[in-house]
Amino acid sequence: MASGATFLLCTLFLWCPLLRAQTPASTETPAPSPLYKEVVDETGRTVRVPTPVQRIVSLAPSLTETVYALGLQDRLVGDTDYCDYPPDAQKKTKVGGAINPSLEQIVALRPDLVLVTKSLNLIATVNSLDSLGISSYGTDPHTVKEIISSTERLATVLGVPEAGATVAADLEHHLADLQQRLNGVPPRRVLFIVWSDPLISVGKGTFIADALRLAGAVSIVDSAQDWPHMSLEEVVRLQPDFLIFAASHSESGQNDFAVLAERPGWRGLEAVRNRRFAIISDAVNRPAPRIVSAIEDLARQLHPEAFSAQPDEKEKKTPPVPQQSSLHGMDSSRANTALQEEVCACAL
Repeated sequence: MASGATFLLCTLFLWCPLLRAQTPASTETPAPSPLYKEVVDETGRTVRVPTPVQRIVSLAPSLTETVYALGLQDRLVGDTDYCDYPPDAQKKTKVGGAINPSLEQIVALRPDLVLVTKSLNLIATVNSLDSLGISSYGTDPHTVKEIISSTERLATVLGVPEAGATVAADLEHHLADLQQRLNGVPPRRVLFIVWSDPLISVGKGTFIADALRLAGAVSIVDSAQDWPHMSLEEVVRLQPDFLIFAASHSESGQNDFAVLAERPGWRGLEAVRNRRFAIISDAVNRPAPRIVSAIEDLARQLHPEAFSAQPDEKEKKTPPVPQQSSLHGMDSSRANTALQEEVCACAL
């Protein structure tokens, strides 16, 4: 009898759809979620990025600053010897220079992702990371607008798109307010000094030249080269309104100007004789969110009237344009670092 009942139940299970529907399905282990996602970085490379990204190594000071701006400093396990801002970045494990980092040290840090930038890091470094199975993501901004969009893209790659949108919106708000203040104000003609001997400035296609434009300035250098060499005779002929110095603190910039003013030939500049120079943060040398604060600072020095006058008063008068302007000078150690970090003509 028992066997007959069993046969009946089995038959009902096989032929009755209702009973089959009410019978719990067999439990199967769900497919694991993907461990990687593919993204295209700013150099056009397709990169496999682990998800989530928990351990980051930065191979450029600008990228270290961006990681901090996004609030991801706890995920930053290593950076370069030149990553000095914010001060907490100096406490991170160092992997050497940006151009010649220690691959052994990077491997030891077990990064999920290494951040690189085309203007600074070598393609050989990227290839070595690839051969070691370590993913790297490259950035390549050339304007201030691209610096902001690059920050947003990196935030998305790192899994914090909301933070990227917040940072971008804040930067764009500051720039919009600045442009409103400078509306109708004649730009100052400036010389930005990357290096004083030999004299090196910035080309018109660099993000620094773009930053100068946003600050209400225009470089006297009209060169397609990113870091053109200039002759002092040519600078004297062009007579910039201001000389612009980028320095870690104002005292070093003032000392740079004082030393420059004593050199033969520089007294031929009215900007030198009349002490028309501006000193801004070395943030202007790095394609990171902090560059906007450097732009605002420079604008205040070049166009103080745009910040002291009421909007309707500013429209009633046209501020006088000074005859000369100032250049960017750095002490030798800072300048050498800047050349290593920003003037490197490397292709990623």
